[in-house]
Amino acid sequence: MEKGTSPRPRSRNMRLTPGEYSRMVGRASPKSPLRRDVVWAFLVGGGICLLGEWLRKAFLAAGHTLGDAAALTSITLIGLSALCTALGWYQKLAAKAGAGTLVPITGFANAVVSQAIEFKVEGLVTGVGAKMFVIAGPVIVYGTMASWAWGLLYAALRAWG
Repeated sequence: MEKGTSPRPRSRNMRLTPGEYSRMVGRASPKSPLRRDVVWAFLVGGGICLLGEWLRKAFLAAGHTLGDAAALTSITLIGLSALCTALGWYQKLAAKAGAGTLVPITGFANAVVSQAIEFKVEGLVTGVGAKMFVIAGPVIVYGTMASWAWGLLYAALRAWG
């Protein structure tokens, strides 16, 4: 063996314990400014919710019923989220605010629209139609199943109580 060289490992596959792997990941991962990230997420998520509340009050002030104001607020937030996603603004905001952009209605709209945009080159049916629910589809399925299960439980409790 030449001077200055280290011996080769006996195996091509490195065998690491879970602790060694965790230490390697910790050294290689960039440090996250946790406090700043939490504050940004809180401010952005709160801002989205504040916008929703402002929209609801504006629709109520315009003379809409409470149910119509709620529906119009949801539609407006979905539309704004879709527009911001299409313009590339939502991704920039999410890069800064992280989980703050996951406010359910806007985050869901972003998940659907971003997939549709990504796969539009594959065509309207096999691209947009087939792929836009890749991320949002499981949420819909499990949400529907959970609401069905809770509905059955609620009905059973009301029948027995």
